[in-house]
Amino acid sequence: MLFRPGDTILIAAGGSHHVSNIQIEKPLCLIGAGESPDDTTLICSRSSDSALEFMSTCKLANLTVRTELGCCLLHRRGKLTIDGCILQCESNPLDHLSYAIISTAGAAEVIPSALKTCSNGVSVLKTRIEGGAKAVLTSGTLSLQRVRVIYTRTSLFFWFEVEGSDKNTVQSASVELPIS
Repeated sequence: MLFRPGDTILIAAGGSHHVSNIQIEKPLCLIGAGESPDDTTLICSRSSDSALEFMSTCKLANLTVRTELGCCLLHRRGKLTIDGCILQCESNPLDHLSYAIISTAGAAEVIPSALKTCSNGVSVLKTRIEGGAKAVLTSGTLSLQRVRVIYTRTSLFFWFEVEGSDKNTVQSASVELPIS
């Protein structure tokens, strides 16, 4: 199936959809068709680095992404928006290797074909993150900013940005947001 940049993909509710290292290179919007994120689940196998790998501006909404080992979402470049989702890292003895989100993007990149600058970042809105040692890991030049967490009896809901920081801000090579 061919998708064009800007397409919205409605993922059927009910049951589980198995995904593994899917690279998304065009601007797309992936939306779960259920009434809640629990209704549409993407499951990533243990042998994969990530469920989804983003190399363009994309939006995820109303989805559950579950992985056994590795990361749910790998952000390489572009602006990624995660809205009203559930990101689950299954518990196992190797929790220290599991992250809900990993971003390896730099603050800005020049796109050769268009010869223009593309800013990179991740926006997380009202998203539940469960399991794993850390919720997010950045290894590029982006940093974690404006973190808000609501603790409920059974869950943690996150709002945060991963983006380039001001020149006056101290920036570390790796930033981790713990979830415990």
